[in-house]
Amino acid sequence: MPEFVGSIFNSFYVSVLCTAVRLLCAAMAAFALTKIPFKGRNAVFGIYVTALMIPSQITFIPLFIIMTNMHLTNSLNAFMLLQLFNAFAIFMMRQKMMTINDAYIEAAVIDGASMWRIFFKIILPMSGSAMATLAILAFMDMWNDYLLPLVLLSERSKFTLPLLLSTLSGQYKNQYNLTMAGALISIIPILIVYIFAQKYFKEGLTVGGVKG
Repeated sequence: MPEFVGSIFNSFYVSVLCTAVRLLCAAMAAFALTKIPFKGRNAVFGIYVTALMIPSQITFIPLFIIMTNMHLTNSLNAFMLLQLFNAFAIFMMRQKMMTINDAYIEAAVIDGASMWRIFFKIILPMSGSAMATLAILAFMDMWNDYLLPLVLLSERSKFTLPLLLSTLSGQYKNQYNLTMAGALISIIPILIVYIFAQKYFKEGLTVGGVKG
């Protein structure tokens, strides 16, 4: 039971922090790709789009080698490092920010606002629907992730909930009570997050699809 509770805490720790890091990094990258002109901007975005076509499973071996060389295996904080680059999150935020009129930024620049102030005070509030949708998707992604923790974690005390549940069923022994309890608990956080953010979810999923 203690390790069961510990796995729930590990899953919450990884999911919440990774969601926050993914949102912030994706929003900053999207802001640079849409509102800050620089040479090669479209080429950089093309690289991001290309990355969407690469299955994540084929990156596990080089990822494990890199993390081992950096002494970051078997660490929950290593998951946050991997959120600095997420092609889908950047693509989604960019599509939303493209719908924001540049006149807001021009007016803020005239008033003497810095780029950081424009980003946090103007762009992020106007990207609320996309941020909420992305938060739901990112939280679900990290909460339900099994393969990445399987690759990076080896100590049982650091297992996330999906990883621990997979160890409760084997060829000779099955702990159905803990497995069913864990499966039920794994649904509750996602359900709560969706209930609070559902009003933004539909709008966020249609980002960039309609221009008026």
